[in-house]
Amino acid sequence: MRCDLLLALSIGTGSSILSALQDLFWLSKSKVEKQLQIISVLQWVLTFLVMGIACTLILMYILCTDCWAIAALYLAWLVFDWNTPKKGGRRSEWVRNWAIWRYFRDYFPIRLVKTHNLLTTRNYIFGYHPHGIMGLGAFCNFSTEATGVSQKFPGIRPYLATLAGNFRMPILRDYLMSGGICPVNRDSIDYILSKNGSGNAIIIVVGGAAESLNCTPGKNSVTLRNRKGFVKLALRHGADLVPVYSFGENEVYKQVIFEEGSWGRWVQKKFQKHIGFAPCIFHGRGLFSSNTWGLLPYSKPITTVVGEPITIPKIDNPSQKEVDFYHSVYVDSLIKLFDKYKGRFGLPETELLEVN
Repeated sequence: MRCDLLLALSIGTGSSILSALQDLFWLSKSKVEKQLQIISVLQWVLTFLVMGIACTLILMYILCTDCWAIAALYLAWLVFDWNTPKKGGRRSEWVRNWAIWRYFRDYFPIRLVKTHNLLTTRNYIFGYHPHGIMGLGAFCNFSTEATGVSQKFPGIRPYLATLAGNFRMPILRDYLMSGGICPVNRDSIDYILSKNGSGNAIIIVVGGAAESLNCTPGKNSVTLRNRKGFVKLALRHGADLVPVYSFGENEVYKQVIFEEGSWGRWVQKKFQKHIGFAPCIFHGRGLFSSNTWGLLPYSKPITTVVGEPITIPKIDNPSQKEVDFYHSVYVDSLIKLFDKYKGRFGLPETELLEVN
């Protein structure tokens, strides 16, 4: 029976894993599904928080053992492969279709809503809002096939952009690339939009670390007023802009919000300026009980709505006036998207999107 479970975990589908676990532990189907959902989310939370540092330390340790040759070979490969992340990466459809991501989706649950068709003859920059603590909706919808992004937008290749520093971490970089995740820097984005054909969609979490500092349940605010770099990139490449709003992204974690001018906010801004991310003090639910604090996010629905594309002309050297114009068009489009769908996903019609 245990052999059946191991076989199911290694090559089986979600249903075969579920059946094997039921046979082994005599648990009800609903309980097994819930445990698999928790495991799937926990592995990603740990990946997000500690995998990079852990893999670096393990590699350093192996270098000091009799197995140092294994680590040396990987380091040689790392040097050889160093520029791959900024040249489109190395996505794996097998990884993107793992059964574990469907359990990840169902934990919240997460849903992707399409409002308009996208042309495979065009390239796109999706502006994803809000950041949340970990951008869980962005990851599930665009770095996995759990919500059917490839079926909803056939012929479109999504690339979720994240901090370039993540791709300097051994093992973690390869794991991220397998999901189609790329560095959010100019070299990477320029390559995808100019040397990778058409039908590409780069998903940029526009608010970044600054926005994550203000995310808290019940708050719908985005950091966007002074974020214009993504618009300039779109103009330089003639890539259409697509506003994306994720209802519920801010609901899955509770955070201690430091006021402007406080020592806590000062520390966060220093980290953000020099390292690229801002440390947040947050909590979700516990591993064994939803009534205790822990690192697991709360099981709150996240619905990601992909709006109407904004046609952008190709301008090699756009002026500030041109950037400002298309930025204002984008902001208006995002607000209209929020207002149109807020009532359908649990918000009162009087709720307004705060744009900072």
